[in-house]
Amino acid sequence: MDGFDRLPDSLILQIFNSVSDIKTLIRCRAVCKRFNSLVPQSESLLLKVDCVISSESSDDDSFLVAFIKSVIKSLHDLVSPKPLPSLPSPSQNSPAQILHGFDKVRNLEIELPSGDLKLEKGAVVKWRAEFGKTLRSCVILGFRRIRDSGEGGVGGEVDLAGGLKMRVVWTISALIAASARHYLLKEVVREQRGLERLVLRDREGEGTLVMTESGLKEWWGRNGEEEEEEEEEEEEEEEGWERNRTRVPSVRMRMRHEPRVELSGGVWAEGATLVVVRPSSAHGEVEEEVREDGEMAREAFGGGVCGEAVQALLKGWSYVLEMNSF
Repeated sequence: MDGFDRLPDSLILQIFNSVSDIKTLIRCRAVCKRFNSLVPQSESLLLKVDCVISSESSDDDSFLVAFIKSVIKSLHDLVSPKPLPSLPSPSQNSPAQILHGFDKVRNLEIELPSGDLKLEKGAVVKWRAEFGKTLRSCVILGFRRIRDSGEGGVGGEVDLAGGLKMRVVWTISALIAASARHYLLKEVVREQRGLERLVLRDREGEGTLVMTESGLKEWWGRNGEEEEEEEEEEEEEEEGWERNRTRVPSVRMRMRHEPRVELSGGVWAEGATLVVVRPSSAHGEVEEEVREDGEMAREAFGGGVCGEAVQALLKGWSYVLEMNSF
């Protein structure tokens, strides 16, 4: 017995939880029988999607199918050099099946290769959404562009955000992107009943979807079987309307906007917009909402340029809009 064999299982599991990357852990399973038995007990996992999903995919390749194919292919390449068999449908091969051997997952992160928003050149929109069974809240921060104060065009008084219409388009685009990602997680959440936190983000930092323990329990419901039957009925009702995203409920949006926000280092954020979105049923007293706006925005964009812009925008006036379910 060597020194490594004397290490307790609990310490090795802490190392695996720190590694977290599923591809690396799959390699670890091939090291020895002990590793093979311990890896499935990992509580913290990171699932990365390496293949950028092309917009030129065939009509039969929906975003969900393309996502699944890229995951399966990247994992398959680690264990077999042989050609990957065809994947007929997402029901047969999915992230949930990849995670099926991991039965004690508590913290799961899924990383996409790129964001979903297709915006005008130079525009930047970032968002952070929290979900339960449906949308709980979403914080959206957008800029028309960021430029140095030495560049021209800083002195004119123009609507650099493209008006209210442009800001509403940013908001709707972010909500659609968030609801599409939430839909992707449906099978994973159903299978991994030990989850306490689930995060889906992209490497470019555009969007982050979070499901906390309370949100996950809301989705599971008190009675799993009854909850699943209810979800199946809802899916049948919505079939043909929208298959690849979760329905966004009626929402109330508190929007703040400044044509220009001065940041540190002589940098200007042009057309800076901050939007906090909540379901219409969740709004309360105005003062309480404003306070919660600040807390959520700072949590979502706490540092750097985004954090500075948030602090500046929170000092300004806000106005409220309402939007029907879509």
